[in-house]
Order: sequence, then C-alpha cells, then structure tokens
Amino acid sequence: MKKRGKGMAVAFYPTGMGGGGDFTNAIVKIKPDGTADLIMGTVELGQGANTVLPQMAAEVLGIEYEQVRFLNDNTDACPICFGSFASRVTYYAGNAVLEAATKARDKLFEIAAPELDAPTEMLEAVDGMIRVKDREDKALPIGDVATKGLYELHEFVVGTGSFGRPKTIPDPDTGACDPLATMAWASTQIEVEVDTETGVVTILDSKSVYDVGRAINPELARLQVEGGAIMGMGWATLENLYPHYPSPKFQPRSLGQYMLATTMDIPDIETVMVECPSPEGPWGAKGIGEMTANPPSPAVVNAVHDAIGVWITDIPITPEKVLRALEEKEKEKA
Repeated sequence: MKKRGKGMAVAFYPTGMGGGGDFTNAIVKIKPDGTADLIMGTVELGQGANTVLPQMAAEVLGIEYEQVRFLNDNTDACPICFGSFASRVTYYAGNAVLEAATKARDKLFEIAAPELDAPTEMLEAVDGMIRVKDREDKALPIGDVATKGLYELHEFVVGTGSFGRPKTIPDPDTGACDPLATMAWASTQIEVEVDTETGVVTILDSKSVYDVGRAINPELARLQVEGGAIMGMGWATLENLYPHYPSPKFQPRSLGQYMLATTMDIPDIETVMVECPSPEGPWGAKGIGEMTANPPSPAVVNAVHDAIGVWITDIPITPEKVLRALEEKEKEKA
C-alpha cells in the first residue's frame, strides 16, 4: 500500500561569525578606459561571489557588470576577507564593496565637478557617464574623468572599503550580548509517498519560502535554495557515510559509489522569496547560503510520520528503517 503525507519545517540562520570579530576589505580602482577592478580576498565556492560582488560595484559606479573585473586570486596582493563561510559573503563583502565603490565614485565626482560646473552633490554616475542630475546634456564619460585624474591631476581614482562587526562580549552578570549580525528565516513543505510493502520513500513535492532580506541577484538566490533543497532531500532519503559500522571497507570510495540525489530522485521545487531587509545589510541583503539545506530533511521526516504514523529520526530514511519501524508499530498494537 502506498500512503502519502505532508511535512513542514522552519529554520532561522545567522549571518557571519557568532560574537562578531570577522571583517572583509575591498578595493575598487577606476581605469582610464572606464572599466573598474574590484580587488578582494573573497573566495568563490560556487555560491556566486564572482557574480554578485562585481554586480554590486557596477550598480554603484553606473557601469555594466561586464565592465568590472573581479581580482580575488591572490591572498598576498588582495585585501583580507575573513572567509567564505557562515553565509557571510553577500552581507560582509557586499558592504565592503559598496563602501569602496562609493568612495571611488565620489573621487570621480570631485574630478568632474569643475568640468561640469556643478557641485559634487548634484552629480550622478549613470550609463557609464558622470553627469549633472536631470541634465543629460551635461555629462562626461567615466573613462575621460579617470584619465583626467590620472594624467592631468596625477590622482589615482581608487576607493577602499571595509565592513565588520566588533566582538561582542557577554555581560558577566546577565550574559546579555548582541552576537549576530542579522537573521534569515525559512520554511519548507514536503509531500512524500511511502510504500509500506517495500519501505521506499518517494518525495513528490517541495515548496520553500525564504526571507532573503533583499535578493541582489534573484536567479542566483533561487538556485541556491534549489541546490539546498536537493541536498536536504538527499540527506533525508539517500546519503549515508557509514562512519563506524560495519567497517571502513564498506564506506564509499568515490562519488561514483556515494548515493547522491539525481534528477530522477528530485521533484519539482517551488521557491518563494520574501524580502524583509536587514537594517545593516547591503541594500538590505541577508545571507542564506548554508541554511537552504537545513529545513528539507526534517520536513521529510515529518512528512513520513504523517504518512505512516511512525517517527524515523535517524536519516537517511532507508527502506529497511521504514519496514522495521512499521513492524515495531504492529508489535505495539498487538
């Protein structure tokens, strides 16, 4: 007999190191051809840093994403980033990028102001131009402004930025502190089908709602949620490392032997983004990278319980565990 059940799990996740102390630095350099170099120590792990951070710099500078070159391949020459962990890159590195790009843009304003006969506060960077607000006829290409600064004024157009939180020390009497930069929230709903004769659990549907603060790149954010959902559902039904039993020789020796979820194991995944801006995040953004894998597994556990009335909290939920749990249930009834 095949039985269906639905389960839900909610999650919250902090951004950055608990207790503070971590930081990220950035450098933005404007070149005479109107392009920019973004120089950071932030590492790309597949999470999209190589896309999102140049995208943020381009937005501030009023140039195209393709005109920003991201240099992050040399820890000796690049400024320090505390690391690509703790779902912190968009939040911490993003804030550092905004500060560095803003300072570089302000330097362009200072150089262009006399040429445009306007105060710096009346200038804007749009479409590769430094122009007077609401006056498209009074504008200079960013490359020309950078060239003037370098070759006439002998001033390099560069901006630096840094973002971090000071260490938070708990109050010795009350323990009160402010350990977290910001919090993101999520909910995942799963529907499963359990075959009570074979013990096989099939995931039929996955829906997730994530508070991203502000989706800097909505498509990348959606794909992060989908990737996390696939990981979480894989943990819940397939993946097992066998760390101690029965012996090391039974452990997977390669990804070819490891039970990873494939497209045949994953249902349609629906994702909804909720934007509840973080007060200190870049344009309100929060970090969601790691938390995307957290709620799917308990949602599957809850769905299996809803389907067959037994709790299997030792994942993965293999057919053997399902059949044993159903057998124990029948013994208890008897």
